[in-house]
Amino acid sequence: MKNTQLTALVTGAVKGIGKAITYKLIHEGYFVIMVDVDKAAGLELESENKGLCVFRSCNISKEAEVKEVFSFIAGTYGNLDLLVNNAGIIKDNLIWNMAAEDFDSVVDINLKGTWLMCKEAAGLMKNQQKGRIVNIASRAWLGNKGQSNYSASKAGIIGLTRVLALELGKYNVCVNAIAPGLIDTPLTRGLRKDVLEGLIAAQPTKSIGQPSDIANAVAFLGSYSTGFITGQTLYVDGGKSIGSNLSS
Repeated sequence: MKNTQLTALVTGAVKGIGKAITYKLIHEGYFVIMVDVDKAAGLELESENKGLCVFRSCNISKEAEVKEVFSFIAGTYGNLDLLVNNAGIIKDNLIWNMAAEDFDSVVDINLKGTWLMCKEAAGLMKNQQKGRIVNIASRAWLGNKGQSNYSASKAGIIGLTRVLALELGKYNVCVNAIAPGLIDTPLTRGLRKDVLEGLIAAQPTKSIGQPSDIANAVAFLGSYSTGFITGQTLYVDGGKSIGSNLSS
């Protein structure tokens, strides 16, 4: 049955930035398909927002699981207006201390997983002649010590975004990326106080971003009113990308 309501799929949807994106899109009138590996949190979020979202457990690095999600979408809703690739992991270390499996796992989730989701969404959106894809990259694609795996994966996402914008533009599908900077998440709150204070001091704004800052950017780029913006990377980083060495 075809669905006339706007429909969005969000990966990494049930915690942190992903949860903020989910709630923002619900507020904007989307029905949200939440994809995550945290089944308990996902089902809890679905229960708290009955009729506004649905949860599907999926490891996005596994092609069969991704195909199953899109088969569910096609069979249940018939359309997908917005894909938000937010899921990602971090396994930091200096390159000489980094295990090869830590490189593989980060690239598998962050880049291959995003590619698999985009591949399935591209076919669906091409056929329906409309759609939006927003990929969550990171300011770290510019380079961060100890993040050779993570930075490489996020740089790959930006390259992927540009290619898909070229391939899908004539089908009324816009593809853009968001590069968050320092955001107030459980990961950053777990840093030592002096480390976090140093990171905030290096920001031109002398502040830390909120998950809602990313969610608002997703809603903007995901809207059908932004039909002439594609292949772009929007930095939501308090200006860090233009002043990465600021310390005062």
